[in-house]
Amino acid sequence: MSKHQLDYLDELEAEAIYILREVAGQFERPALLFSGGKDSITLVRLAEKAFRPGKFPFPLVHIDTGHNFVETIEYRDAMVKRLGEKLIIGHVQDSIDQGKVVEQKGEKKKKKKKKKT
Repeated sequence: MSKHQLDYLDELEAEAIYILREVAGQFERPALLFSGGKDSITLVRLAEKAFRPGKFPFPLVHIDTGHNFVETIEYRDAMVKRLGEKLIIGHVQDSIDQGKVVEQKGEKKKKKKKKKT
């Protein structure tokens, strides 16, 4: 990798850290969505760089769809334990069971076709 590419990546990292700090400073109840995938793992790493050695000023939030790989959940739990951060888990099935979310059936379930222009 060239020096220019590294400098550009450093700039992007610094901007991301700045944004995380600004959000934490300007909003009352920020949270960081965390699926356990590569993108959210990257955001957690940026949050570490932004706020360590202190705690994150927001919780991690995982919306459990019930369609996760076991390894993803195990990794999520191990990462949160290692970090010592707060994790809030919401379960889609709980919302369905409580009537907060209604599963679409039949024709409504199908995605609408986009019109060509």
